[in-house]
Amino acid sequence: MRIVFAGTPEVAVPTLTAVADGPHDVVAVVTRSDAPLGRKRVLTPSPVATRAGELGLPVIKADRLDDEATGRIAALAPDLGVIVAYGGLVREPLLSTPDHGWINLHFSLLPRWRGAAPVQRALIAGDRVTGATVFQLVAALDAGDVFDSVRYDVPRGATAGDVLDDLARTGVDLVERVVDGIATGSARATPQSGEPTLAPKLTIDDGLLDFSRPADEVIDRFRGVTPEPGAHTTLAGTRVKILSAVRGPDVELSPGVLAFHDGAVLAGAGEGTVVLRTVQPAGKSPMAAADWWRGLRMDAPRVGS
Repeated sequence: MRIVFAGTPEVAVPTLTAVADGPHDVVAVVTRSDAPLGRKRVLTPSPVATRAGELGLPVIKADRLDDEATGRIAALAPDLGVIVAYGGLVREPLLSTPDHGWINLHFSLLPRWRGAAPVQRALIAGDRVTGATVFQLVAALDAGDVFDSVRYDVPRGATAGDVLDDLARTGVDLVERVVDGIATGSARATPQSGEPTLAPKLTIDDGLLDFSRPADEVIDRFRGVTPEPGAHTTLAGTRVKILSAVRGPDVELSPGVLAFHDGAVLAGAGEGTVVLRTVQPAGKSPMAAADWWRGLRMDAPRVGS
């Protein structure tokens, strides 16, 4: 088949590589425009654009799949569209442009966590099981019929970045099976069943850790927002990024109060404690929490204040 692939971040790269290495013809790769990165805001191609260049594939850079992008794709007469985390909506008439429409690799067990941040929202909610799903793209948000899915047990302590890396690799086999099945006519999709939940895109505010909540909930949120948009708290009104944290021992410590206990920096929570391992105070480089603690010049320091 003639395939158009759409994707942008690193998690889409394994699937692009597999489809390009397979028996089908990738006639174009659609990705978002170069974005400014780093302190110097240097315009940088997306990971998918970079990989497509390495594979010698033609690239269409578009932040919106508008009439121009639709026309360029339609001119390629694709049989199928494959999309993984492109970062934009596919609307008609582009939705129906490929003969077989578009299939989407989504990182949840649909209909749970429809939306832009399924893994992040799953971890914040404390889900211990998630997965990946390949479904037929339709106009409604992540509501199409499901071709195939795989269950994934979330490792203890895994962050959203860890889980996405795993699912990006796991999803490759799903996509390959579905693409080959569509090519041979053997693929079958079934309607989603169950109560949908939504996974809207995270904002910086979603990364604020609330130490009045139980420690397990604080850690679940930390894991869900790491590495993006990043976890943070405040100390004396100044933001402090939390780069590494784990569940702490059940010692008596009021919510938000910091203490040095058995060589570790603890933050009290509504129930239990959180061990802060690596932090980044505003305007400084990342540092071990113990070094940060030793540099504090205040009595009874409290985060969240």
